[in-house]
Amino acid sequence: MTSSCLNALSQAIHKKLHRAVANPSQRRNLLQELFADVALEVDDRAKVDDLSLLGSTDVIVKKEEDVISPAEDLIEGPLCFYDVLAEYFARVPETGKCILEMIVQMWTQSFASNIFALLFHKWLFEVQLDNPEVLLRYSAALVQGATNVFWIDIQTHTRRFQSLFCYLLQDVTLVPNRLNKIPVQAQRDMYLLLSRFMLFYNAANKIDSFLKHCPTFPNAFLNGGPADIFVTELTDQLQKLKVEPVLLHYLSEIKVLQGMELRMTTSTRLKTCLYSFTSPGGLMYPTRAVCHTAWEALDLLFPVGRYPRHLISLFFRLLYPWYWPSTCWNLLDFCIKAILHSLLRVLLSLWAKIAKPKSS
Repeated sequence: MTSSCLNALSQAIHKKLHRAVANPSQRRNLLQELFADVALEVDDRAKVDDLSLLGSTDVIVKKEEDVISPAEDLIEGPLCFYDVLAEYFARVPETGKCILEMIVQMWTQSFASNIFALLFHKWLFEVQLDNPEVLLRYSAALVQGATNVFWIDIQTHTRRFQSLFCYLLQDVTLVPNRLNKIPVQAQRDMYLLLSRFMLFYNAANKIDSFLKHCPTFPNAFLNGGPADIFVTELTDQLQKLKVEPVLLHYLSEIKVLQGMELRMTTSTRLKTCLYSFTSPGGLMYPTRAVCHTAWEALDLLFPVGRYPRHLISLFFRLLYPWYWPSTCWNLLDFCIKAILHSLLRVLLSLWAKIAKPKSS
């Protein structure tokens, strides 16, 4: 996206924020509209004729030499307007100064921290801020705004804000020089935030590096090490999830915790959480897919006591007659599969013996 396009976008954002400041009664709606605008995908925005943010199609992506936006192939997920604007404000900080001042005036409004996190997450780590109080305020707003937009992704089962997550993980948390620019409390809050959403944004391969860059937490004797803090936050996140596809994704990805050394309290808490997803029932209970995925994760992470757990679960299911048909069917299905697998192993073993040449 060219500099002229980005400058026009900045002016449009400035005008809408100015309207929000001048009209307290319409402030929330205007901020909500602005948030929706900056979160829009660039390609989708270029296809429509009526642009609520810019008011014209003259400033949509053009192929010119004066390009300042990040390369689309470097963006994790869809390329959105906040991606190019965040890069623009980080490279040319003066252009976002007036916008930032108006956002600060509306800190208490919902969506203000969301807009700040989207537009100024790179600026915060590129610009030198000497006032510790201002830095703490901006850092707290970044964590709060990032939390809000990540939850929007979960509720809608999309990954529109994956590039923001990847930047905070790969370019901030895993880079000590940048991470140390924000206060220690903000570093801790960001570590907890990323711990909750790491599996959702498919960053399981970064867990080892992430744990090595864990900031110092108070009461380490009670909280445990980096792995315990990570798993504790992940366990809390699992208990809050209500979207079935997202919960299934978490339960399938949580198997990466296999072999991780945890304290007894942390391990028990995770085991209890997973076990709570294995109880079928009415509308307020986990679905069959969630139950099966939770059983698989539980058996893989905690193989000791696997068969007693299943036996106890079967016993409690038999106490409720309306569970009997599904219980009998699942038991029959399990027995048939077990018998077939056993027969297959026997046949393969016999075939190997027959095919093996006789020793002289």
